[in-house]
Amino acid sequence: MAVVNVYERYFEASCEYNGVPRKAALVMLTADSCEGNIRYSAGVTFFPHRDEEDYAVSYDAFFERTLFEGKGRRSKKREQAFLTDFQTAIDELAAEQNAEVFWDKPMREERRG
Repeated sequence: MAVVNVYERYFEASCEYNGVPRKAALVMLTADSCEGNIRYSAGVTFFPHRDEEDYAVSYDAFFERTLFEGKGRRSKKREQAFLTDFQTAIDELAAEQNAEVFWDKPMREERRG
């Protein structure tokens, strides 16, 4: 089994989870492949970000949605299509927690794998 972070980026955010205010989020698109099957997921984790150096991600506020699961392997074309709908999936996950990701306020450069 191989899990690859296709895309990830930190953004400013607003969330309160388990009584802890969260001011940042790490959003990610992952690909998980095993024995000829592939699963793509959108995920977001909200964390406190108490100062400019605090990127200690809290895994208690992690939410994920499967975008695709089936036979196949990684495809750049498929991944680009998922990235087109990625923001909507993350916004829906955030809304379920009364949270918000501020897409116009990235905190670091994106990373692609």
